[in-house]
Amino acid sequence: MRARASHLRALLSRALAPSLPPPPARALPQITGLGASPFGAAFLPRARFFSADASAAAQGGSKSPAAAATGGDGGADGQSGKSEQDAGKSVRGGVSYTACKSQLPVSWLSFLLLLLTGGGIIVYYDKEKKRHIEVSVPSPAELKNRNSAVKPGQSVGTAAIGGPFKLLNHDGKPVTEKDFLGKWTLLYFGFTHCPDICPDELQKMAAAIDKIKEKAKLDIVPVFITVDPERDTVEQVRDYVKEFHPDLIGLTGTKDEIRQVARAYRVYYMKTEEEGSDYLVDHSIVMYLMNPKMEFVKFYGKNYDTESLAHGIIKEIKERK
Repeated sequence: MRARASHLRALLSRALAPSLPPPPARALPQITGLGASPFGAAFLPRARFFSADASAAAQGGSKSPAAAATGGDGGADGQSGKSEQDAGKSVRGGVSYTACKSQLPVSWLSFLLLLLTGGGIIVYYDKEKKRHIEVSVPSPAELKNRNSAVKPGQSVGTAAIGGPFKLLNHDGKPVTEKDFLGKWTLLYFGFTHCPDICPDELQKMAAAIDKIKEKAKLDIVPVFITVDPERDTVEQVRDYVKEFHPDLIGLTGTKDEIRQVARAYRVYYMKTEEEGSDYLVDHSIVMYLMNPKMEFVKFYGKNYDTESLAHGIIKEIKERK
């Protein structure tokens, strides 16, 4: 047993020495008998592997100088032999480089295909985006046609302002919206106990309709509608409107009637600072220009003065004749 172990150590030393010649072929058959023992069964495959590797190394290093100097085919043979020798080198654990390369999760070919596919998707997306932008952006000719379709100052559609109502005028007679058909009408919502804003707006209205009649020979019907039906009776409204213009018509009614007409003309109003019978009413400060069909044309806010109000009404009427 000791003789066999010493003989095996000698074989391993020769196999690991690169300068030694390969072991004789008869050496391996001599140790085949080691497979009968557990020690031999464990080391026999490794002994064969190192023996084959040492044989290849010895053959590669035993070339003559004449063969190395031949060049041409000899150099090619040397390079091919070196490639085969490098390919045959083992890595840790006995796995070759070729086996490791084949087991990589992503190869260069699949990586190249991935790049090509991603690039193609990006190019396609850019082309579709440009095409969509070109389709959605109108040409100069189309823009010109669209601009000419609507003239400057022309209204597109009609606001949902106005509607039927039934009230009493300052003489106590029933009045509806039909009584104003065939006339241009200027409406203002307020209340007779208003301290400052309502008197200023009604004075501006009266001066504007006089100016319109003087400049354009147009008759405008001024109308005052109260938003305080509790205090603004027929007599109260009659005395109030006479202070501003002889043609000014005052209208009043019940709470429900005033609520209905205010809702139709989109007018806001609400009591504020109520102390018994003394209170103020917060409301919209707007004048509504209605055409002879009692259809809404335009509204004018507090920012209009007498001159601009008269000029604006004349312009709207002339554009619709």
